[in-house]
Amino acid sequence: MKRDTEEETRIPRTMSTQHPDNINVPEWSSDEVIDGNAEIFEAYFAYETLGCQEVMWDSEGKDVDTRVVRKLLNKYWEYFLSHTLGKDVFLTYRIPNPNVELVERKVVIETLQNIPVAYDVASTFYKKDVAPIFEVILPFTTDSKELTLLFNYYAKAIIGDSEVMLDESTKVKDWVGAFKPTSIRIIPLVEDFNSLWNIDKIVTPYIKAVKPKYLRVFIARSDPALNYGLLCAVLLSKMALSKLKKIEKEQDVMVHPILGVGSKPFRGHLSPDNVEPFLQEYKGVATATIQSALRYDYPLEQVKECVRILNERLPNGEPTIIPPREETLLLNALQKCKQQHESVIEPLAPLVNSVAAYVPPRRARKLHIGLFGYSRNVAGVNLPRAITFAASLYAIGIPPEFIGCSALDDLTEEELNLVLKHYVNVKHDLNTVGGFLSWQNVNMLMEMHQQAAERAGTSREKIKTALTRILGDLQTAEEKLDIKLGPRTPTQKRHENFANNFLIACMEREDDEARKALVEAAKLRRCLG
Repeated sequence: MKRDTEEETRIPRTMSTQHPDNINVPEWSSDEVIDGNAEIFEAYFAYETLGCQEVMWDSEGKDVDTRVVRKLLNKYWEYFLSHTLGKDVFLTYRIPNPNVELVERKVVIETLQNIPVAYDVASTFYKKDVAPIFEVILPFTTDSKELTLLFNYYAKAIIGDSEVMLDESTKVKDWVGAFKPTSIRIIPLVEDFNSLWNIDKIVTPYIKAVKPKYLRVFIARSDPALNYGLLCAVLLSKMALSKLKKIEKEQDVMVHPILGVGSKPFRGHLSPDNVEPFLQEYKGVATATIQSALRYDYPLEQVKECVRILNERLPNGEPTIIPPREETLLLNALQKCKQQHESVIEPLAPLVNSVAAYVPPRRARKLHIGLFGYSRNVAGVNLPRAITFAASLYAIGIPPEFIGCSALDDLTEEELNLVLKHYVNVKHDLNTVGGFLSWQNVNMLMEMHQQAAERAGTSREKIKTALTRILGDLQTAEEKLDIKLGPRTPTQKRHENFANNFLIACMEREDDEARKALVEAAKLRRCLG
């Protein structure tokens, strides 16, 4: 296996992202919604104060400042003189996928064109050749061709432009200088069920075509949880990690997985108070995302310690290789879990969408519906993005982690044993959020399902169906996994009070009171969604 020592040292372990899952506004922000120059400072803060080794600069779904390198080096020159951008700390673009965000697809061109500009800025600053940006994340990757198209576009259209003749004797590079770096590394972000399950079929052809020295692969956790439920999301990531490790051995190339995780179990359960279980659950993950809730909803010293431990301990061993027979059994199990999740989500969607309007924005984003974006479509219904979805369910006292749990009743004994074997912390994760389940709210919704249906603009039959299925999920969690549901600690009891207040205010259309209650509950659980 190729083991390039210099290349291995270039793998950052912690990636600060711009996910809007925080409820608290950071002290340094003058506005509840972080955007513009505040995000420039945020990147510096992630490096200098928190110790994050990488920042994801996100142009997928939001406007992004493409002059980030110039602004960082100009404003925080003392820090970056001793921490070389692109060598010691890293900045990585996430771009729109041209196959998904059709109206925004030319943002890809704009973003890639800025990479050589950033190279010139950094090389002037450091007085030597430095590539501050050399990797690009492609979301919604479903096919190896998408990766080769992006790789080749940069090489042929961005770098290739430097050879274009402007007149009989002058090339572009003679006029504006050489374009560097001459190639970029592509990081596939894999998000849907089939692509995660068949991640080897996406990655292997790209490795054969491009022959990279190493490859980073980004495994999503939030969207799979939204689309297929918690059990599927965890086990799909385990399957992806297993297959990537097999690829590493078969293709003789180092593969460094990135896992996109939030602070509650639904979206990955990486928080300062859950570092050790996280490391045990996701062995082999090379890089973990440090999202906004982790950064701003916990005490600063706890955050710094969490980041330090991850920087020291990741990848914390190797992932479990799942043998073919277990793969087959797990696939059957996950299909049942996915089906059960969808059976709840379809009738529940109108209620979730009505609550989502109360979730406060924490990041300047484009609207992901209509002309300028995409919506999340699950079981034939449109839903908000994963953070807002989770926030909406936490707000009404029904943690999203439990949706679809009754699928465990449909598993064979062998399938159930495999689920429990490979999702190591399932009982721990569910017990962690079990205290945020409000039986009062569940009962209130059952009693007021007619009013809830009117509030959500749907039929009472749908609301009643959704609630009945959720009750089944909760019963299975209690009986099959021995999960304690309902508030146990003073904090959880206070959370339930705010969840009660929120639901009553929501039903009565007392919007200001509903928003206040939602925010106070989120502060107690230390995340928005």
